[in-house]
Amino acid sequence: MPRTTRSTLLALAAAAACLVGVAGVATASPSRDDGTGPALTAPGLDESLTCSGDLADGSAGEPVLLVPGTTLNPDVNFDWNYARAFTGEGRPWCRVRLPAHATGDVQVAAEHVVHAIRTMHDEAGGRISVLGFSQGGMVPRWALKYWPDTRGMVTDVIGIDPSNYGTIDAYPVCGPGCVPAFWQQRTGAGFLRALNDGPDTFAGIDYTVVYTVTDEVVVPNLPPAASSELRRDGAGRLANVPVQAICPVHVAEHLSMGTTDPVGYAVVADALDHDGPADARRIDRAVCLRDVMPAVDRAQLPANEARLLAQVATSVATEPRVPAEPPLREYARG
Repeated sequence: MPRTTRSTLLALAAAAACLVGVAGVATASPSRDDGTGPALTAPGLDESLTCSGDLADGSAGEPVLLVPGTTLNPDVNFDWNYARAFTGEGRPWCRVRLPAHATGDVQVAAEHVVHAIRTMHDEAGGRISVLGFSQGGMVPRWALKYWPDTRGMVTDVIGIDPSNYGTIDAYPVCGPGCVPAFWQQRTGAGFLRALNDGPDTFAGIDYTVVYTVTDEVVVPNLPPAASSELRRDGAGRLANVPVQAICPVHVAEHLSMGTTDPVGYAVVADALDHDGPADARRIDRAVCLRDVMPAVDRAQLPANEARLLAQVATSVATEPRVPAEPPLREYARG
């Protein structure tokens, strides 16, 4: 498949991908008074986490939790790029499968992330890093906000084109009804108002956001108030890095940022390899000459892109739609 055709298909699929989900039942979760947050009631928590490598072996850095984007399972999102890169480095990693291809109620998805963080922390015997794409870069913030015990378990939160402040693209898509996760990622959604009420970051955690200003899914994504960016009103150390700050003429769409983009990967690697968030000044500008990240197998690239697009199309076509945004859980009200 010609590269221009693949890029066009990726862009079209990505525009659909950020905008659908499965119906989640927004029942209230009983709160705990021991500082750990609401009880986890989502089914299938133990089955949603898959790991590779010895999590307790810190020789290659903290283990990384991989959180996929909307419409995607973690294998399709990560097994041919970031998971492959981490395995090659000897870095242990886990991936969490979010219900309904990450199209359902994000509040339910967050419970899977909380369980994954706790499980990995226990097995590693120390803090972990979290790397997520799109919704997967935003939902860990919900986990950290409402389950306070997880804050001491995480050293880095890295989001690739995260939907931290939503997207206006979801409005036309949700006009006739859409999946819960699309409702919740609309700019101004009740879910996002609750998420962003208060500080964006927590002390002791380093936050890196890497994004493209040419994102056609998370819109608008232009500084100084890009939808992906976190605000500097919290206690955590923070870096918001548009890839164009490193390579000014770089063009990347949403799906390629979460799978193959070489500049995005360089920022992620910098964040994982250094204390503190990523620093664009440390990135070798030779990365601007690359077209894919190092771990991507060029021979398998067309097949993996086709697999990615098929996953997006299947999720968009088959996951049930709902007529309104799921109500906030009791713990998030007020």
